[in-house]
Amino acid sequence: MAFLQNLFQQANKDGGFKPAVVETGYLGTVKADPNFNAQNDAAKLKKAIETKGVDEATIVEVIAKRSNAQRQQIKEAYQQSTGKPLADALQKALKSDFEEVVLALLMTPSQYDAFEMKRAMKSLGTNEAVLNEILGTRSNKEITALKTSYREVYGELLEENVKSDVKGDLETTLLALCKATRSEDRDIDDGLAKSDAKALFEAGENRIGTVCSVLIDILTNRSEAQLCKVLNHYSKMSKDGFVKDLEGELHGSFEDCLMTLVKAAWNKPAYFAERLHLAMKGMGTNTDTLTRIIVSRSEIDLLKIIQEYKRMYGKSLQEDLLKETSGDYEKIMLTICGAP
Repeated sequence: MAFLQNLFQQANKDGGFKPAVVETGYLGTVKADPNFNAQNDAAKLKKAIETKGVDEATIVEVIAKRSNAQRQQIKEAYQQSTGKPLADALQKALKSDFEEVVLALLMTPSQYDAFEMKRAMKSLGTNEAVLNEILGTRSNKEITALKTSYREVYGELLEENVKSDVKGDLETTLLALCKATRSEDRDIDDGLAKSDAKALFEAGENRIGTVCSVLIDILTNRSEAQLCKVLNHYSKMSKDGFVKDLEGELHGSFEDCLMTLVKAAWNKPAYFAERLHLAMKGMGTNTDTLTRIIVSRSEIDLLKIIQEYKRMYGKSLQEDLLKETSGDYEKIMLTICGAP
């Protein structure tokens, strides 16, 4: 709930919801190595894997301090020099959460998204939160690339798997996002925002029972900038605001999916900061969530997520990682977060 309170306090202070400022400059924590040599790195990894007991420090140094594009070149160089896939060699040599991170870093971003989507639907009981997180925060281009990788790697259509694993309003919402046709226009149509806010109000708070099709249509089609304007107009109609009204009307994974769209529209790095915080809060640490977010955002906006984490929780993400993780997993996660 801290995120939502923060959201409304900030909105009131700023005079309403505003789309997140488009930051200039690089916001990732992982940068390309300027002195990169794929053959040298492949040789270093081969030696590290074959060393008795495995040289994990070298694996961290090479894998976590190269850009994703450079890692793809290392994979090619390793395959050429040894005749074996690098991922297979590392999978045999490593174990547990450390292995998971290294293998995640070796995939392209779209392959990793596809892997996480498949894993979320493969086990007994679908992990809807992962589906919501990925489809609710990716751009049209990223979703299109994810679908292509999913088909290439698993020989299946993402939409078909979503249909067989998820039902009802959540299925409708996720399939709408799978189309990758959502507006990404930064220009705001105030007239449309007013009519959308009225439609949302009449679909939910202003009647008995919620017309979910209206919520789905608006939240999955409007751009993030446009949604902020819709929320502004909605707040003038409802004493509690859209998020509170949504909580009162909906529940479970469908509510989580719509909340993801709202939070991501307002401040995507803050949404991810909240997800990381919840993964480490209470008993046990959800390393799957930590790995997925930190790896997938490492060349997009992890720097901004780290800043939002400190602002929201009063301590650094790195401090909490030190408390909640250990060993080689801790080392590689801190390295991805920018530790020297």
